[in-house]
Amino acid sequence: MDGIAVAAEGLGLKGPRGWAFRGVTFAAEPGSLIAIEGPSGTGRTCLLLALTGRMKATEGTATVGGARLPKQLGAVRRLSAVAHVAGVTDLDPALTVGEHLRERALLQRRFGDSLRALLRPRAERANEARLRIDTALTAAGLDRESLPKGSRTAVRDLERLEGLRLSLALALIGRPGLLGVDDVDLKLSDAERAEVWALLRSLAEAGTTVVAVCSEAPEDVVKVSTGAPDDAAKVSTEGKETADALATTGRA
Repeated sequence: MDGIAVAAEGLGLKGPRGWAFRGVTFAAEPGSLIAIEGPSGTGRTCLLLALTGRMKATEGTATVGGARLPKQLGAVRRLSAVAHVAGVTDLDPALTVGEHLRERALLQRRFGDSLRALLRPRAERANEARLRIDTALTAAGLDRESLPKGSRTAVRDLERLEGLRLSLALALIGRPGLLGVDDVDLKLSDAERAEVWALLRSLAEAGTTVVAVCSEAPEDVVKVSTGAPDDAAKVSTEGKETADALATTGRA
C-alpha cells in the first residue's frame, strides 16, 4: 500500500485525569516522516493511537487517506499499523523471532487479506507469506542470520534495537499506508537513535507515511507537539496516561 496523507484540525482527547492532548493541528503529505515530539506524559502515545484509529478523539477532526476521524475508526485501522507501543503491541519474550513472524503472517492472511487470497492453493499462500516476511524484515533492517540463534532466537535475548526492528517488521507485514511507532528513541544511544531515524526515513522514502513518537526529533521531519499537561493532577507517566485514556475511549 502506498503512503497516505495525514492531517488534523484541533484534535483533542480527554481522559479521566484531564486532556491527554488538545488543539493538535498539522498536515503532512503521503510518504512523510511525522514526529510527535515532547516529554513523556504529554499525550504522545495517545495521539499516535488516535491518528491510527486505535483511540477515539474527543474533539476536533483528522483525515487519514480518504477516512475521517473520529467517525471512521475502522477504515483508518485498515490503512494503518502500529509498532513498539507498550501495552498494545508487546512482544512475547518466550516466543522466538520466527514464531512471531509466522504468527503475524498467519493473522494477516486470515483476517487482513481478501477472500480471493484465502482461496489460493496452499503452496501459493505459503510463498506469499514468506515473501511478506522477507520484505518486511528487509524494510525493517533486521537480518535473522545475524541473531544469536537466527530465527530461533527468543525475544528475551534480543537487544533493544533488534526488538524495535522486529516490532517494525511485524507491523510492515500488513503493508500499511500509515505506520505508527512509539518511543523510537527511548533508552538508545546517540548512534542507535541516528540509526533508527535513518531507518524511518527509508520507510517514508519508500512510500509509507510514518508517525513516530520521540523525545527529540531531527530537523528534517514534520514536527507535531502535544503540549504540556493541562493540570497538576494529570498523570506524569505516559504509560498510565495512555491506560486511563484507553479505558475511557476504548481501544481496537
